[in-house]
Amino acid sequence: MNADTPRNIRVNDFVVKFANVNGSGSSSANRLFARSILRMGVPVASRNIFPSNIQGLPTWYEVRVSEAGHIGRRGGVDLMVAMNPQTWDKDVAEIDEGGYLFYDSTKPMPASKFREDITVLGLPLTAICNARYSDPRQRQLFKNIIYVGALAELLGIEMAEVEKLIAEQFKGKDKLIPPNIEALALGRDAVRAEFGKGIDLRIHRADAVGDRIFIEGNDAAGLGCVYGGATVAAWYPITPSTSLAESFGKHSKRHRTDPVSGKARYAIVQAEDELASIGMVIGAAWNGARAFTATAGPGISLMQEFIGLAYFAEIPAVIFDVQRGGPSTGMPTRTQQSDLTICAYASHGDTKHVLLLPADPHECFEFAATSFDLADRLQTPIFVMLDLDMGMNEWLCEPLVWEEGRRYDRGKVVTAEELESGREFGRYLDIDGDGITQRTYPGTHPSRGAFFTRGTSKTRYARYSEEGADYVENMQRLLRKFETARSIVPAPVRQNADEPSPIGVIYYGSTTPAMHEAMAMIADEGHPLDMLRLRAFPFHESVSDFIAEHDFVFVVEQNRDGQLRTLLINELNVDPARLVPVLHYDGTPITARFITRAIGEHLAALKVTPLRKQAS
Repeated sequence: MNADTPRNIRVNDFVVKFANVNGSGSSSANRLFARSILRMGVPVASRNIFPSNIQGLPTWYEVRVSEAGHIGRRGGVDLMVAMNPQTWDKDVAEIDEGGYLFYDSTKPMPASKFREDITVLGLPLTAICNARYSDPRQRQLFKNIIYVGALAELLGIEMAEVEKLIAEQFKGKDKLIPPNIEALALGRDAVRAEFGKGIDLRIHRADAVGDRIFIEGNDAAGLGCVYGGATVAAWYPITPSTSLAESFGKHSKRHRTDPVSGKARYAIVQAEDELASIGMVIGAAWNGARAFTATAGPGISLMQEFIGLAYFAEIPAVIFDVQRGGPSTGMPTRTQQSDLTICAYASHGDTKHVLLLPADPHECFEFAATSFDLADRLQTPIFVMLDLDMGMNEWLCEPLVWEEGRRYDRGKVVTAEELESGREFGRYLDIDGDGITQRTYPGTHPSRGAFFTRGTSKTRYARYSEEGADYVENMQRLLRKFETARSIVPAPVRQNADEPSPIGVIYYGSTTPAMHEAMAMIADEGHPLDMLRLRAFPFHESVSDFIAEHDFVFVVEQNRDGQLRTLLINELNVDPARLVPVLHYDGTPITARFITRAIGEHLAALKVTPLRKQAS
């Protein structure tokens, strides 16, 4: 198909994918492309798919343009920007029928490398660079900007918006602005000379972004830690959580530095390993600080013994798990939701931990701040479960909000005055019947500050004991505390179909945007769905009610073993046959097309008749 073939114009609704080589400097250019569309008032969702080496391997950057506001992956590609010969065949095969292939045509390609059902747009990018630049590094870097200029011309992106972004990107390095704008113009002029017009994928200025912000989940979570009162972070670098700790440092430097002395009012420690980092967090939290660590699945594996100590000794701690592909090293730069069970039951013995399940950067900020209140109130580790897709990609979300006058919930902390009053105090004495005991900060009272904490079996008064009755009493109390948590963690969010439906869907986290889009697609096929988004473990009592209301419930998640489904069966005593797994775990973010296809196949296998046909 050639560029003159008549087509239907698609405005503000398509997918562009860049295929590059890692380390080529393409990342900043691709982000420039995505942000320029956003500046025109059109929502975008961008996802960076990159290898775990420094340079040389293939990398992809996907930009979904959706004026309707869909920010999940759709699946399929409408315009492939193929800049990596190593992945050419795979990249060309991924283009939807009727789509476009944009490539560097400096070297001729055999006809067998193309498809007849797509439009091929070749531009001699290397030749343009060689004619203009002599320095090899300049040729490489400006080639990326040249193709941004070319794409802007092809798609109708206003060049002025791209130029503004370049000026912002190089603010303080003014001498770099003119050559980048020149490279942008080279791409624009080459398209005008080669094609004379744009293509039938178009960007038209809109007002569909509103006041939403474009931010990574890790950055939002790092800021949420500052607002949540964290003063100590101990961590060991690991993809994809490193930027969360770095974000906390960046925001703390701005908000937690004494304006007079210039001294930091926070501590960030890069430990020698993950085991040391969680130990530091527990020590700081025992002393009264709000402390956290950020890690990924391999780090959780190493932290198991210390997590058990914090659970049994009842010490507040916050752990951010930015999940990636496993087991072992697995796929360190790919996304999954594969750490649920290891976090829910972390450590040896009988343990149950609170998990928070944010769905976007807005909730990453909110749940990060909330996690410290929950840790203090429940005196236990709190896991905040992000993943690489949400953590390391920029998502369009509602502005981050902090309520003026909000106060931290430090839980049942006994003061020196209360101890002096003669009140009964036992470190593991459950006075209120909610499983949560009282505690003191170290040094509260010179003789009655009974702040001693044990990681062994003990009595209500923290005295060492291996008596079976004492152990059983303590373990049952911990279960009561877990039940208390059920009512104070974030409740699930329900979205009912427009008409009564026998089919339910349970999902959580970064699956959310793709699930919402799939819901509409499946409804169009005659199968309305009731949906329940989980936001925490332990599960709210409404989860059992939701499952009971439906003939069967799909559980959509991004791991091989159906870990969320396993938790639902274990904790709610649900008949496994009522929960139908929909599993995606190839390391890429789940797509609306995958969910629609998978649920459709299940419905066909279960012989569920669409409601429209039932009515007729």
